Amino acid sequence: MSRTAEEIGRTELGPRPLPPLGEYRAATDLSYVDTVLDNGLRVVAVRQSTVPMVEVRLRVPFAGAEPRHAATAEVLSATLLTGTATRDRVGVDTELALVGGELGASVDPEVLSVGGNALADGLDTLLGVLADALTGAVHRDDEVAGERARLIERISIAGSQPSVIARKALQKHRYGDHPFTREMPEAEDVAQVGAEDVRALHRAAVLPRGSVLVLVGDVEPGTAVAAARAAFAGWTAEASAAVLPPLPELTPGDLLLVDRPGAVQSQFRLSAQSIVRTDPRYPALQLANLAFGGMFSSRLVENIREDKGYTYHARSYSEFTPDGATLLIDTDTASDVTGGALREIRAELARMVATPPDAAELETVREYAIGTLLIATSSQGGLASQIAALAMLGLGVEYLLGQPGRLKAVTVAEVAAAAAEFFAPGRFTGVIVGDAAKLGSLRELGGVTFP
Repeated sequence: MSRTAEEIGRTELGPRPLPPLGEYRAATDLSYVDTVLDNGLRVVAVRQSTVPMVEVRLRVPFAGAEPRHAATAEVLSATLLTGTATRDRVGVDTELALVGGELGASVDPEVLSVGGNALADGLDTLLGVLADALTGAVHRDDEVAGERARLIERISIAGSQPSVIARKALQKHRYGDHPFTREMPEAEDVAQVGAEDVRALHRAAVLPRGSVLVLVGDVEPGTAVAAARAAFAGWTAEASAAVLPPLPELTPGDLLLVDRPGAVQSQFRLSAQSIVRTDPRYPALQLANLAFGGMFSSRLVENIREDKGYTYHARSYSEFTPDGATLLIDTDTASDVTGGALREIRAELARMVATPPDAAELETVREYAIGTLLIATSSQGGLASQIAALAMLGLGVEYLLGQPGRLKAVTVAEVAAAAAEFFAPGRFTGVIVGDAAKLGSLRELGGVTFP
Protein backbone atom coordinates (compact mmCIF):
# COMPACT_ATOMS: atom_id res chain seq x y z
CA MET A 1 0.00 0.00 0.00
CA SER A 2 1.43 3.37 -1.02
CA ARG A 3 2.00 6.16 1.51
CA THR A 4 1.75 9.88 1.01
CA ALA A 5 4.78 12.16 1.29
CA GLU A 6 3.40 13.46 4.60
CA GLU A 7 3.09 9.92 5.99
CA ILE A 8 6.62 9.05 4.90
CA GLY A 9 7.93 12.19 6.57
CA ARG A 10 6.37 11.46 9.97
CA THR A 11 7.16 9.08 12.81
CA GLU A 12 5.23 8.15 15.97
CA LEU A 13 7.03 11.01 17.70
CA GLY A 14 6.22 13.58 15.04
CA PRO A 15 7.79 14.90 11.80
CA ARG A 16 11.21 13.58 10.87
CA PRO A 17 13.77 16.35 11.51
CA LEU A 18 15.54 17.64 8.42
CA PRO A 19 19.34 17.45 8.49
CA PRO A 20 21.04 20.84 8.79
CA LEU A 21 22.14 22.48 5.58
CA GLY A 22 25.89 22.49 5.06
CA GLU A 23 27.87 25.69 4.92
CA TYR A 24 28.78 27.04 1.51
CA ARG A 25 32.46 26.59 0.83
CA ALA A 26 34.15 28.65 -1.86
CA ALA A 27 36.10 26.79 -4.50
CA THR A 28 39.64 27.09 -3.18
CA ASP A 29 41.28 25.23 -6.07
CA LEU A 30 39.75 27.40 -8.81
CA SER A 31 42.56 29.16 -10.65
CA TYR A 32 41.93 31.20 -13.79
CA VAL A 33 43.30 33.68 -16.31
CA ASP A 34 41.15 36.36 -17.95
CA THR A 35 42.93 38.16 -20.76
CA VAL A 36 42.50 39.71 -24.22
CA LEU A 37 44.58 38.46 -27.14
CA ASP A 38 46.15 40.75 -29.72
CA ASN A 39 43.26 40.07 -32.13
CA GLY A 40 40.72 41.39 -29.59
CA LEU A 41 39.43 37.97 -28.49
CA ARG A 42 38.82 37.76 -24.74
CA VAL A 43 39.92 34.41 -23.32
CA VAL A 44 38.82 33.15 -19.91
CA ALA A 45 40.59 29.95 -18.90
CA VAL A 46 39.66 28.15 -15.67
CA ARG A 47 41.17 25.05 -14.15
CA GLN A 48 38.60 22.58 -12.81
CA SER A 49 40.12 19.13 -12.65
CA THR A 50 37.07 17.02 -11.79
CA VAL A 51 37.54 14.88 -14.93
CA PRO A 52 40.33 14.84 -17.56
CA MET A 53 38.27 16.89 -20.02
CA VAL A 54 38.16 20.44 -21.26
CA GLU A 55 35.06 22.45 -22.22
CA VAL A 56 35.05 25.24 -24.80
CA ARG A 57 32.47 27.99 -25.21
CA LEU A 58 32.86 30.65 -27.91
CA ARG A 59 30.48 33.63 -28.07
CA VAL A 60 30.65 35.97 -31.08
CA PRO A 61 28.35 39.03 -31.03
CA PHE A 62 26.30 38.52 -34.18
CA ALA A 63 23.68 41.24 -34.51
CA GLY A 64 22.29 42.36 -37.83
CA ALA A 65 19.69 44.93 -38.85
CA GLU A 66 19.09 43.58 -42.36
CA PRO A 67 15.68 41.84 -42.48
CA ARG A 68 17.11 38.56 -43.80
CA HIS A 69 20.03 38.50 -41.37
CA ALA A 70 18.35 35.99 -39.04
CA ALA A 71 17.75 33.55 -41.90
CA THR A 72 21.30 33.77 -43.22
CA ALA A 73 22.73 33.51 -39.71
CA GLU A 74 20.78 30.32 -39.00
CA VAL A 75 22.10 28.66 -42.15
CA LEU A 76 25.61 29.88 -41.33
CA SER A 77 25.54 28.30 -37.87
CA ALA A 78 24.22 25.04 -39.32
CA THR A 79 27.05 24.81 -41.88
CA LEU A 80 29.91 26.33 -39.86
CA LEU A 81 31.31 22.93 -38.91
CA THR A 82 30.53 21.04 -42.12
CA GLY A 83 33.87 21.62 -43.81
CA THR A 84 36.79 23.91 -44.58
CA ALA A 85 39.37 24.10 -47.32
CA THR A 86 41.38 21.38 -45.57
CA ARG A 87 38.67 19.30 -43.81
CA ASP A 88 35.31 18.06 -45.08
CA ARG A 89 32.44 17.20 -42.71
CA VAL A 90 33.78 13.67 -42.17
CA GLY A 91 37.26 15.03 -41.57
CA VAL A 92 36.00 17.47 -38.93
CA ASP A 93 34.04 14.76 -37.11
CA THR A 94 36.87 12.23 -37.33
CA GLU A 95 39.53 14.57 -36.00
CA LEU A 96 37.34 15.54 -33.06
CA ALA A 97 36.44 11.91 -32.36
CA LEU A 98 40.11 10.96 -32.09
CA VAL A 99 40.40 13.23 -29.01
CA GLY A 100 36.98 12.29 -27.60
CA GLY A 101 35.63 15.63 -28.75
CA GLU A 102 32.63 17.29 -30.29
CA LEU A 103 31.59 20.78 -31.37
CA GLY A 104 28.21 22.33 -32.14
CA ALA A 105 27.04 25.76 -33.23
CA SER A 106 23.88 27.80 -32.78
CA VAL A 107 22.80 31.40 -33.21
CA ASP A 108 20.28 33.84 -31.76
CA PRO A 109 19.66 37.55 -32.41
CA GLU A 110 22.61 38.47 -30.16
CA VAL A 111 25.37 35.90 -30.56
CA LEU A 112 26.81 33.08 -32.61
CA SER A 113 27.69 30.33 -30.13
CA VAL A 114 30.04 27.39 -30.54
CA GLY A 115 30.44 24.87 -27.75
CA GLY A 116 31.95 21.49 -27.17
CA ASN A 117 34.52 19.46 -25.30
CA ALA A 118 37.38 17.01 -25.63
CA LEU A 119 39.89 15.10 -23.57
CA ALA A 120 42.20 17.55 -21.87
CA ASP A 121 45.22 16.35 -23.84
CA GLY A 122 43.24 17.00 -27.03
CA LEU A 123 42.85 20.74 -26.39
CA ASP A 124 45.18 21.72 -29.25
CA THR A 125 43.19 19.59 -31.68
CA LEU A 126 39.87 20.94 -30.43
CA LEU A 127 41.01 24.54 -30.80
CA GLY A 128 42.64 23.81 -34.14
CA VAL A 129 39.41 22.46 -35.62
CA LEU A 130 37.45 25.40 -34.20
CA ALA A 131 39.93 27.96 -35.51
CA ASP A 132 39.88 26.34 -38.95
CA ALA A 133 36.09 26.62 -39.04
CA LEU A 134 36.16 30.27 -37.98
CA THR A 135 38.74 31.27 -40.57
CA GLY A 136 38.19 28.76 -43.35
CA ALA A 137 34.63 27.38 -43.36
CA VAL A 138 33.60 27.10 -47.00
CA HIS A 139 29.82 26.62 -46.56
CA ARG A 140 29.61 24.36 -49.60
CA ASP A 141 26.64 24.77 -51.89
CA ASP A 142 25.31 21.28 -51.20
CA GLU A 143 25.69 21.68 -47.43
CA VAL A 144 23.85 25.01 -47.51
CA ALA A 145 21.05 23.53 -49.62
CA GLY A 146 20.63 20.59 -47.25
CA GLU A 147 20.65 22.64 -44.06
CA ARG A 148 18.34 25.21 -45.62
CA ALA A 149 15.75 22.54 -46.39
CA ARG A 150 15.99 21.08 -42.88
CA LEU A 151 15.68 24.53 -41.33
CA ILE A 152 12.55 25.34 -43.36
CA GLU A 153 10.97 22.09 -42.17
CA ARG A 154 11.81 22.83 -38.52
CA ILE A 155 10.42 26.36 -38.80
CA SER A 156 7.19 25.07 -40.31
CA ILE A 157 6.73 22.64 -37.42
CA ALA A 158 7.77 25.09 -34.69
CA GLY A 159 5.58 27.86 -36.06
CA SER A 160 2.44 25.96 -35.06
CA GLN A 161 3.54 25.42 -31.45
CA PRO A 162 1.60 27.53 -28.92
CA SER A 163 4.75 28.44 -26.97
CA VAL A 164 6.44 29.73 -30.12
CA ILE A 165 3.37 31.73 -31.12
CA ALA A 166 3.21 33.26 -27.63
CA ARG A 167 6.90 34.16 -27.59
CA LYS A 168 6.70 35.86 -30.99
CA ALA A 169 3.62 37.78 -29.90
CA LEU A 170 5.33 38.92 -26.69
CA GLN A 171 8.45 40.05 -28.52
CA LYS A 172 6.45 42.06 -31.05
CA HIS A 173 4.32 43.58 -28.28
CA ARG A 174 7.39 44.55 -26.25
CA TYR A 175 9.85 45.67 -28.91
CA GLY A 176 8.09 46.03 -32.26
CA ASP A 177 10.50 45.27 -35.12
CA HIS A 178 13.75 45.54 -33.15
CA PRO A 179 16.30 42.94 -34.37
CA PHE A 180 16.16 41.32 -30.91
CA THR A 181 12.68 39.99 -31.78
CA ARG A 182 13.90 37.92 -34.75
CA GLU A 183 14.55 34.76 -32.77
CA MET A 184 13.18 32.54 -35.51
CA PRO A 185 13.54 33.49 -39.18
CA GLU A 186 10.67 33.29 -41.57
CA ALA A 187 10.64 30.22 -43.79
CA GLU A 188 10.33 32.33 -46.94
CA ASP A 189 13.49 34.24 -45.98
CA VAL A 190 15.41 31.03 -45.38
CA ALA A 191 14.33 29.76 -48.81
CA GLN A 192 16.11 32.72 -50.42
CA VAL A 193 19.45 32.20 -48.65
CA GLY A 194 22.23 31.13 -50.99
CA ALA A 195 25.67 29.78 -50.27
CA GLU A 196 27.32 33.03 -51.32
CA ASP A 197 25.07 34.95 -48.90
CA VAL A 198 26.32 32.71 -46.09
CA ARG A 199 29.96 33.06 -47.10
CA ALA A 200 29.61 36.85 -47.31
CA LEU A 201 28.08 37.03 -43.83
CA HIS A 202 30.86 34.83 -42.47
CA ARG A 203 33.55 37.13 -43.89
CA ALA A 204 31.83 40.25 -42.57
CA ALA A 205 30.60 39.13 -39.16
CA VAL A 206 32.56 36.18 -37.72
CA LEU A 207 35.12 38.43 -36.02
CA PRO A 208 37.35 38.01 -32.95
CA ARG A 209 37.33 41.54 -31.59
CA GLY A 210 34.61 41.70 -28.93
CA SER A 211 34.14 37.92 -28.86
CA VAL A 212 34.71 35.67 -25.84
CA LEU A 213 36.34 32.25 -25.59
CA VAL A 214 35.89 30.28 -22.35
CA LEU A 215 37.98 27.22 -21.55
CA VAL A 216 37.25 25.15 -18.44
CA GLY A 217 38.85 21.85 -17.55
CA ASP A 218 41.78 19.82 -16.40
CA VAL A 219 44.39 22.15 -17.84
CA GLU A 220 46.51 24.95 -16.43
CA PRO A 221 44.96 28.35 -17.30
CA GLY A 222 48.23 29.70 -18.67
CA THR A 223 48.66 26.65 -20.88
CA ALA A 224 45.09 26.99 -22.15
CA VAL A 225 45.58 30.67 -23.00
CA ALA A 226 48.81 29.86 -24.84
CA ALA A 227 47.01 27.18 -26.83
CA ALA A 228 44.26 29.64 -27.75
CA ARG A 229 46.78 32.29 -28.74
CA ALA A 230 48.53 29.84 -31.08
CA ALA A 231 45.30 28.42 -32.54
CA PHE A 232 43.64 31.76 -33.24
CA ALA A 233 46.66 33.72 -34.44
CA GLY A 234 45.26 33.72 -37.97
CA TRP A 235 41.78 34.93 -36.92
CA THR A 236 42.15 38.69 -37.29
CA ALA A 237 40.12 41.71 -38.33
CA GLU A 238 40.16 45.42 -37.64
CA ALA A 239 36.41 45.65 -37.14
CA SER A 240 34.60 44.49 -34.02
CA ALA A 241 31.83 41.92 -33.86
CA ALA A 242 28.39 43.52 -34.15
CA VAL A 243 26.29 44.02 -31.02
CA LEU A 244 22.56 44.71 -30.88
CA PRO A 245 21.40 48.28 -30.33
CA PRO A 246 19.87 48.93 -26.89
CA LEU A 247 16.25 47.99 -26.40
CA PRO A 248 13.63 50.55 -25.43
CA GLU A 249 12.43 50.35 -21.85
CA LEU A 250 9.13 48.55 -21.45
CA THR A 251 6.05 50.67 -21.02
CA PRO A 252 3.56 49.20 -18.52
CA GLY A 253 0.08 48.78 -19.90
CA ASP A 254 -2.79 46.50 -20.84
CA LEU A 255 -2.20 42.91 -21.83
CA LEU A 256 -2.78 42.27 -25.51
CA LEU A 257 -5.08 39.38 -26.33
CA VAL A 258 -3.81 37.56 -29.43
CA ASP A 259 -6.60 35.55 -31.01
CA ARG A 260 -5.87 31.91 -31.78
CA PRO A 261 -9.19 30.45 -32.93
CA GLY A 262 -9.83 26.91 -31.80
CA ALA A 263 -7.18 26.96 -29.07
CA VAL A 264 -8.09 24.95 -25.98
CA GLN A 265 -5.44 26.64 -23.86
CA SER A 266 -4.32 30.21 -23.22
CA GLN A 267 -0.67 31.21 -23.01
CA PHE A 268 0.21 33.99 -20.54
CA ARG A 269 3.41 35.94 -21.15
CA LEU A 270 3.82 38.95 -18.84
CA SER A 271 6.87 41.19 -18.70
CA ALA A 272 8.21 44.20 -16.81
CA GLN A 273 11.41 46.21 -16.89
CA SER A 274 14.09 44.89 -14.53
CA ILE A 275 17.76 45.46 -13.62
CA VAL A 276 21.10 44.01 -14.66
CA ARG A 277 23.19 41.66 -12.53
CA THR A 278 25.65 44.38 -11.52
CA ASP A 279 22.93 46.51 -9.96
CA PRO A 280 23.33 46.37 -6.14
CA ARG A 281 19.60 45.59 -5.87
CA TYR A 282 19.85 42.48 -8.03
CA PRO A 283 20.62 39.86 -5.32
CA ALA A 284 17.51 40.96 -3.41
CA LEU A 285 15.46 40.87 -6.61
CA GLN A 286 16.77 37.37 -7.39
CA LEU A 287 15.59 36.12 -4.01
CA ALA A 288 12.26 37.94 -4.23
CA ASN A 289 11.66 36.37 -7.62
CA LEU A 290 12.37 32.89 -6.28
CA ALA A 291 9.75 33.45 -3.60
CA PHE A 292 7.21 34.72 -6.13
CA GLY A 293 7.54 32.22 -9.00
CA GLY A 294 11.15 31.20 -9.49
CA MET A 295 11.01 27.73 -7.97
CA PHE A 296 8.53 24.87 -7.71
CA SER A 297 7.40 25.71 -4.16
CA SER A 298 6.97 29.43 -4.94
CA ARG A 299 3.86 31.46 -4.15
CA LEU A 300 2.64 31.56 -7.74
CA VAL A 301 2.99 27.80 -8.23
CA GLU A 302 1.35 27.03 -4.88
CA ASN A 303 -1.61 29.23 -5.82
CA ILE A 304 -2.48 28.55 -9.45
CA ARG A 305 -1.09 25.01 -9.69
CA GLU A 306 -1.38 23.34 -6.30
CA ASP A 307 -4.37 25.18 -4.84
CA LYS A 308 -6.48 26.17 -7.86
CA GLY A 309 -5.38 23.52 -10.34
CA TYR A 310 -5.36 26.05 -13.18
CA THR A 311 -2.06 24.93 -14.70
CA TYR A 312 0.67 22.35 -14.61
CA HIS A 313 3.44 24.87 -15.19
CA ALA A 314 4.04 28.43 -13.98
CA ARG A 315 7.21 30.39 -13.43
CA SER A 316 8.80 33.82 -13.21
CA TYR A 317 12.37 34.58 -14.23
CA SER A 318 14.81 37.26 -15.33
CA GLU A 319 15.83 37.67 -18.96
CA PHE A 320 18.98 39.64 -19.67
CA THR A 321 18.75 41.71 -22.83
CA PRO A 322 21.14 44.10 -24.63
CA ASP A 323 22.16 46.61 -21.94
CA GLY A 324 19.23 45.71 -19.70
CA ALA A 325 16.94 43.08 -18.26
CA THR A 326 13.28 42.18 -17.92
CA LEU A 327 11.22 40.17 -15.47
CA LEU A 328 8.89 37.61 -17.05
CA ILE A 329 5.94 35.53 -15.88
CA ASP A 330 4.60 32.71 -18.00
CA THR A 331 2.02 29.98 -17.64
CA ASP A 332 -0.49 28.08 -19.78
CA THR A 333 -4.06 27.40 -18.68
CA ALA A 334 -7.24 25.87 -20.05
CA SER A 335 -9.45 28.39 -21.82
CA ASP A 336 -12.26 28.14 -19.28
CA VAL A 337 -10.02 29.17 -16.35
CA THR A 338 -8.08 31.93 -18.14
CA GLY A 339 -9.92 34.69 -16.31
CA GLY A 340 -9.40 33.01 -12.96
CA ALA A 341 -5.69 32.52 -13.64
CA LEU A 342 -5.22 36.19 -14.56
CA ARG A 343 -7.04 37.26 -11.42
CA GLU A 344 -4.79 35.07 -9.25
CA ILE A 345 -1.58 36.20 -10.97
CA ARG A 346 -2.50 39.80 -10.26
CA ALA A 347 -3.41 38.89 -6.69
CA GLU A 348 -0.06 37.19 -6.11
CA LEU A 349 1.78 40.21 -7.49
CA ALA A 350 -0.15 42.48 -5.14
CA ARG A 351 0.52 40.10 -2.24
CA MET A 352 4.26 40.24 -2.92
CA VAL A 353 4.10 44.00 -2.41
CA ALA A 354 1.76 43.93 0.60
CA THR A 355 3.21 40.85 2.31
CA PRO A 356 6.83 40.36 1.22
CA PRO A 357 8.83 37.31 2.31
CA ASP A 358 9.55 37.07 6.01
CA ALA A 359 12.79 35.80 7.54
CA ALA A 360 11.85 32.11 7.21
CA GLU A 361 10.79 32.41 3.57
CA LEU A 362 13.91 34.42 2.80
CA GLU A 363 16.16 31.73 4.26
CA THR A 364 14.40 29.06 2.17
CA VAL A 365 14.94 30.89 -1.11
CA ARG A 366 18.45 31.94 -0.13
CA GLU A 367 19.53 28.34 0.43
CA TYR A 368 17.82 27.34 -2.81
CA ALA A 369 19.63 30.07 -4.76
CA ILE A 370 23.05 29.18 -3.37
CA GLY A 371 22.43 25.44 -3.73
CA THR A 372 21.33 25.64 -7.36
CA LEU A 373 24.32 27.86 -8.18
CA LEU A 374 26.65 25.25 -6.68
CA ILE A 375 24.96 22.50 -8.68
CA ALA A 376 25.06 24.53 -11.91
CA THR A 377 28.79 25.16 -11.56
CA SER A 378 29.85 21.78 -10.18
CA SER A 379 30.53 20.31 -13.62
CA GLN A 380 33.02 21.62 -16.16
CA GLY A 381 30.25 22.14 -18.72
CA GLY A 382 28.00 23.97 -16.30
CA LEU A 383 30.81 26.22 -15.11
CA ALA A 384 31.87 27.00 -18.68
CA SER A 385 28.34 27.95 -19.72
CA GLN A 386 27.84 30.13 -16.64
CA ILE A 387 31.10 32.00 -17.25
CA ALA A 388 30.34 32.45 -20.95
CA ALA A 389 26.94 33.99 -20.17
CA LEU A 390 28.50 36.35 -17.64
CA ALA A 391 31.36 37.25 -19.96
CA MET A 392 28.93 38.47 -22.61
CA LEU A 393 27.63 40.89 -19.98
CA GLY A 394 31.13 42.15 -19.26
CA LEU A 395 31.51 40.09 -16.08
CA GLY A 396 33.99 37.39 -15.10
CA VAL A 397 34.88 34.56 -12.76
CA GLU A 398 35.21 36.90 -9.78
CA TYR A 399 31.53 37.84 -10.10
CA LEU A 400 30.52 34.18 -10.04
CA LEU A 401 32.70 33.46 -7.02
CA GLY A 402 31.24 36.43 -5.17
CA GLN A 403 27.59 35.67 -5.84
CA PRO A 404 26.99 33.34 -2.83
CA GLY A 405 28.35 36.02 -0.52
CA ARG A 406 26.09 38.65 -2.03
CA LEU A 407 23.08 36.36 -1.60
CA LYS A 408 24.02 35.66 2.02
CA ALA A 409 24.17 39.38 2.77
CA VAL A 410 20.63 40.18 1.56
CA THR A 411 18.29 41.30 4.35
CA VAL A 412 14.54 40.95 4.83
CA ALA A 413 14.20 44.70 4.32
CA GLU A 414 16.08 44.58 1.00
CA VAL A 415 13.85 41.79 -0.30
CA ALA A 416 10.77 43.74 0.77
CA ALA A 417 12.08 46.78 -1.10
CA ALA A 418 12.71 44.70 -4.23
CA ALA A 419 9.24 43.15 -4.00
CA ALA A 420 7.62 46.59 -3.72
CA GLU A 421 9.66 48.03 -6.58
CA PHE A 422 9.53 45.23 -9.13
CA PHE A 423 6.35 43.20 -8.49
CA ALA A 424 3.68 45.88 -8.45
CA PRO A 425 0.94 44.65 -10.85
CA GLY A 426 0.86 47.98 -12.65
CA ARG A 427 4.46 47.57 -13.84
CA PHE A 428 3.65 44.70 -16.19
CA THR A 429 2.51 44.39 -19.77
CA GLY A 430 2.41 41.37 -22.07
CA VAL A 431 0.17 39.07 -24.08
CA ILE A 432 -2.41 36.35 -23.67
CA VAL A 433 -2.67 34.02 -26.66
CA GLY A 434 -5.93 32.11 -26.87
CA ASP A 435 -9.33 31.74 -28.50
CA ALA A 436 -10.89 35.19 -28.05
CA ALA A 437 -14.39 33.75 -28.49
CA LYS A 438 -13.91 31.73 -25.28
CA LEU A 439 -12.28 34.47 -23.21
CA GLY A 440 -15.06 36.99 -22.71
CA SER A 441 -14.52 36.85 -18.94
CA LEU A 442 -11.30 38.83 -19.44
CA ARG A 443 -13.38 41.90 -20.34
CA GLU A 444 -14.84 41.92 -16.84
CA LEU A 445 -11.38 41.92 -15.27
CA GLY A 446 -10.17 44.85 -17.35
CA GLY A 447 -6.63 45.64 -18.39
CA VAL A 448 -6.83 43.42 -21.48
CA THR A 449 -7.03 44.79 -25.02
CA PHE A 450 -9.09 42.60 -27.35
CA PRO A 451 -8.32 42.31 -31.08
